[in-house]
Amino acid sequence: MPISIQFLLIVVTTFYQTIASGTENRQPPPGQLIDVGQCKLHFYVAGEASPTIILDHSLGGVEGYFLIEELSKLARVFICDRAGYGWSDCSPYPRNSQQIVKELDTLLVRAGIEPPYILVGNSFGSYNVRLYAHLFPQKVVGIVLTDGLHETGMLEMSFLLKALKLFFISGFAMSVLGSMLGIVRLLKVFGMFELLKPELNRFPQESRDWVKRSFCRPKHWLTMGREMMNLDKSARQVSIAKHFGTMPIVSIKASSFFKPSFWTLFIPLKSANHLREKMHVELCNLSTDCLQMEASKSGHFVWIDRPDVIIDAVKIILDKINALH
Repeated sequence: MPISIQFLLIVVTTFYQTIASGTENRQPPPGQLIDVGQCKLHFYVAGEASPTIILDHSLGGVEGYFLIEELSKLARVFICDRAGYGWSDCSPYPRNSQQIVKELDTLLVRAGIEPPYILVGNSFGSYNVRLYAHLFPQKVVGIVLTDGLHETGMLEMSFLLKALKLFFISGFAMSVLGSMLGIVRLLKVFGMFELLKPELNRFPQESRDWVKRSFCRPKHWLTMGREMMNLDKSARQVSIAKHFGTMPIVSIKASSFFKPSFWTLFIPLKSANHLREKMHVELCNLSTDCLQMEASKSGHFVWIDRPDVIIDAVKIILDKINALH
């Protein structure tokens, strides 16, 4: 393709990205924005019954919008777009668990969301909810960890897995450029999100639009990179949060890190799954009342592959809480 035509296409897609983003920005967010210091965070609440379910997303995720409809049938649900994702502003502060937990508690207080809380942490979010429960034990009555991480394994990754981590970071950097040029948005228009992950089609169009909106923004991918680069620091920060007594915890374990396919032949999937096995053993030692649930036929993205397992895990925590009263 001639360079002149390539340049024209880039100009067109970039213009489209600018116009589409501007149009989206004129539409009100589904929830509310509250200033937590140096940035405003977006949160969304549904349901009424206590305790409140606080959901913290995976690295780069805003998947709570997929879960909130079913979870809100059980209790009040609170989800927050961490700084840099969704409708939230970017934050000038480092993207590590300690800072994220500080911002979350400030948001909960200023939004008037009173405890007790059941914390649901997906993947990287498992670090954040553990640290929150350690720092504010009087506010938390139960935890659900969805294919959670454990710092011991994460800080002792093999060379191959460290290389995979760098590969992901470089991919995020490329996606910053791709979203600026409108390429990610073009992929959204052509249905590539659903093509790559057909399970997305089971969720309502509105929640899919909310999630994909974030992925079309450069700040989303930039924040993913910032969180990934701070992952070791977050792991060291959460290492103090390892003794929760008799607090009920449900740890959900996926079948595999990625569902085996042609492209997984090019990544160290066996090493990743071996690491996951070690981490799940450690996670089960966090409490004397810890139950491990298997998410069969699921990859790491349990919230997309098997959201029903997360719903069932929250029900188990609620039953345990109700049995004590």
